[in-house]
Amino acid sequence: MEYTASINKLTRPLVETLIGQADKLRVRVSRLENGCTLIDAGINVPGGLEAGRIIAEICLGGMGSVNLSHSTYTENWPLTLHVHTGNPVLACLGSQYAGWSLSHEKYYALGSGPARAMATKEKNGQQEPVEELYKELGYHDTADATVLVIENDALPPPELVEKIAKACRLDPAHLTLIVTPTSSLAGGVQVVARVLEVALHKAHALHFPLQNIIDGSGSAPVCPPHPDFIKAMGRTNDAILFAGQVHLFVEGSDEAAEKLATQLPSSTSKDYGRPFAEVFKEYNYDFFKVDALLFSPASVIVTAVESGKSFRAGRLDNALLDQSFSL
Repeated sequence: MEYTASINKLTRPLVETLIGQADKLRVRVSRLENGCTLIDAGINVPGGLEAGRIIAEICLGGMGSVNLSHSTYTENWPLTLHVHTGNPVLACLGSQYAGWSLSHEKYYALGSGPARAMATKEKNGQQEPVEELYKELGYHDTADATVLVIENDALPPPELVEKIAKACRLDPAHLTLIVTPTSSLAGGVQVVARVLEVALHKAHALHFPLQNIIDGSGSAPVCPPHPDFIKAMGRTNDAILFAGQVHLFVEGSDEAAEKLATQLPSSTSKDYGRPFAEVFKEYNYDFFKVDALLFSPASVIVTAVESGKSFRAGRLDNALLDQSFSL
């Protein structure tokens, strides 16, 4: 795979929109002493669905569209989020995937977005990507400014901001951090907008050739927020696990496309069948104990573009969705 587009440059207009329309979008923009721009999208301000939609497009590296509309494909939850990107591997895995583990003392969060593609670490006297995934993608971005989205209900400490800027080899004045609590409307939207990304991540885990995935789209219902972090996180996951729909367009044989479709749905996981908050509690809130293959959409279509054949697997589960959303 060869990528030449700069996801950091593509996202800049979206970041400028978020900053320039902060009052309208109900987010708060501040500047730290070190010059870093900090955008609160739901901690001390309301935020909202539209803010979350824009943040989701930022997470996608400016290479995808996220839209909200009403749909009847679930029984009781009409507000639906739609995601599409013509470059799903780079947009989803190279940008949107929350693959940057961030910590300082008791503060821990996951980072998502274009800054991931700039972050490097010193090893054997050379700069290497923070995430091994970028070696496989063969992608590294450079730009004079970057943005990272952090999932947390607290603003990051200055020491962590410095670490992020240093990893991106930028002055903090050229770094924008967007913080979205999962319990907020904006945070819920930007997590549910990962419906396509989780399909890409699972396809990668199943060793499907990433270069053969050439286009994709996904949809999922927008979950109602919940003030409790565990329940809020559970609902965002369940929106995808029980009602997420993804359509991938792939190159290669019909057999490979059919196998991918069969293996992708969340229902193939041994941990499927209960709201995620219950599964998470059973594993003592340890993500690494949850079956990694659970994180995937409920229903998938995989189209083999060379033959024109499509393969469908999985199903929506309205009963489990209603249970999770507390109808």
